[in-house]
Amino acid sequence: RPGMPPGSRMPMAGLQVGPPGAPPYGAASPMRPGLPQSMMDPFRKRLLTPQAQPPLATQRRGVKRRKMADKVLPQRIRELVPESQAYMDLLAFERKLDQTIARKRMEIQEAIKKPLTQKRKLRIYISNTFTPAKEEGEGGERVASWELRVEGKLLEDPSKQKRKFSSFFKSLVIELDKELYGPDNHLVEWHRLPTTQETDGFQVKRPGDVNVKCTLLLMLDHQPPQYKLDPRLARLLGVHTQTRASIMQALWLYIKHNKLQDSHEKEYINCNRYFRQIFNCIRMRFSEIPVKLAGLLQHPDPIIINHTISVDPNDQKKTACYDIDVEVDDPLKAQMSNFLASTTNQQEIASLDAKIHETIESINQLKTQRDFMLSFSNNPQDFIQEWIKSQRRDLKIITDVIGNPEEERRAEFYQQPWAQEAVGRHIFAKVQQRRQELEQVLGIRLT
Repeated sequence: RPGMPPGSRMPMAGLQVGPPGAPPYGAASPMRPGLPQSMMDPFRKRLLTPQAQPPLATQRRGVKRRKMADKVLPQRIRELVPESQAYMDLLAFERKLDQTIARKRMEIQEAIKKPLTQKRKLRIYISNTFTPAKEEGEGGERVASWELRVEGKLLEDPSKQKRKFSSFFKSLVIELDKELYGPDNHLVEWHRLPTTQETDGFQVKRPGDVNVKCTLLLMLDHQPPQYKLDPRLARLLGVHTQTRASIMQALWLYIKHNKLQDSHEKEYINCNRYFRQIFNCIRMRFSEIPVKLAGLLQHPDPIIINHTISVDPNDQKKTACYDIDVEVDDPLKAQMSNFLASTTNQQEIASLDAKIHETIESINQLKTQRDFMLSFSNNPQDFIQEWIKSQRRDLKIITDVIGNPEEERRAEFYQQPWAQEAVGRHIFAKVQQRRQELEQVLGIRLT
């Protein structure tokens, strides 16, 4: 280059040239006017040093915003490394697996909302003991008495936690012979309360030395509650005792099957002759069904067991067994709830996803560095020129410089035809500025 001694090197802005640890060649060259050293140093660091790690909060925000697309390898890398197709196949399989798991989780959530029960056999044991009266002088009770016990357990119960016998019932009433114990003492009642403590059985003790006929009324505790339908509506719908939701569903199926919904006003139901007898109306709204249905629902019938309390000491058949059907929670429901509540697998998957994202980012950075070095090795001169132009554009944007400083620093720029006119305009503007200053100081207008 003209004006430079032979063998010297041209210093480049932002490019360190020279041995490590020594100042770069040409470091004493003057800086561009208007660009302070404090601004140039961070710019050089930005060009030469790797990008600094973002703060921890920024990293956390970035992790939240990561998507499946961030784990996809760019096409250029896949072309460069054909073995990466195996990773893309795994990624596609993972996407399908995630969709399947998400769908199953939604199905489980919907299934848990509905009552998930199984029918089991509850065996009820009814037994009694008799204590004869003692004569005077002997220890013990002087009045003969009997004791009735009502117990039970589930047959083939797979659950680990055994339910108490009383938890299956809402109420228990034992009706004794009214002629023996009178109208005020012949009933023994137990009703569930919010503060009721569950028990494994019930015991009733009364005085007596004769056989006693008794009736046990057991009211099951259905969850959700069940209701007994009016006999006319039960025959019509084919439902005897069910939950309110099941009764409403059966009623809607009957309306739909018999086309009772008004074709013009969809919110109305045109009652047929059976509905007119049951609901006592010709036409009704859908919103009126729950109110009208409430008067047709009754409490379910209790389980009635007739038993005889024997006081004969020779009678060995003092224990009677009865099997009834009860509904218990499906063990699968607890497993599904535990699956939804478990976060261990999710945390492990999240940590593995974070590692995959970091690996992909590292691969992209290495690919960028490889392209940089490959372009430089193919044509160093053109690469340096293009790189300098790119850095010049970045510097121009950073410093908000107007014009082209690289051209303006050369003498040929000012030898163009427009230069004389520009100098004249500049001198005229300076003269006018000075003239205004003198007028303001002297307080007169120069003509």
